[in-house]
Amino acid sequence: QVQLVESGGGLVQPGGSLRLSCAASGSIFSIYTMGWYRQAPGNQRDMVAIITRDGITNYAGSVKGRFTISRDNAKNTVYLQMNSLKPEDTAVYYCYVLRLPNTYWGQGTQVTVSS
Repeated sequence: QVQLVESGGGLVQPGGSLRLSCAASGSIFSIYTMGWYRQAPGNQRDMVAIITRDGITNYAGSVKGRFTISRDNAKNTVYLQMNSLKPEDTAVYYCYVLRLPNTYWGQGTQVTVSS
């Protein structure tokens, strides 16, 4: 079992910034990929950013240049720095962990971008 605890969501004005964090605990050995997905009402859950244990990253085109994903392997924690936030970034953000043969999800944290 892997448990994921997310924090950092909230309400922010357009152009503002938030930093999400997700800490993994439990059976954390051999975790390879960590990342963030998001889901807005009526939409599917889509990848935002992922990072491998070796630091290779991938971003959705809509967030590239504005969001930065990073991880601290010693702390088993992944971060998402979100800058220049737009209303269309509003969604529930879910932490994701790949530990073969399973995937794990955090509880979700709400990010709302509005004036």
